[in-house]
Amino acid sequence: MPRFLFQDFPLGNPCGVPYDAAMQQATLGMALDLFDPATGPRTTVQTPFAWPNGSEWRANYMRVDESNIEQLRHEGSERREGQARSKSEGRSRAT
Repeated sequence: MPRFLFQDFPLGNPCGVPYDAAMQQATLGMALDLFDPATGPRTTVQTPFAWPNGSEWRANYMRVDESNIEQLRHEGSERREGQARSKSEGRSRAT
């Protein structure tokens, strides 16, 4: 890929911290600004932003153990029930 703007954030947060409009706009601006000077392959720029609690998110990202397994099961069950309700009511994921 010729251009890549790297942001070391948890997956699902490619543009910045949720609800931080200023960071998200700055990230998008940096990505767009990368189009002109990145003329060759492997052009990578890292954003100057940091996740609010630093790299601490990595230790807990996708962690499943005895301390959270019941909560995760409950949340998964609720999500599946909600998806089934939406499907039975004729709504798609995109709406």
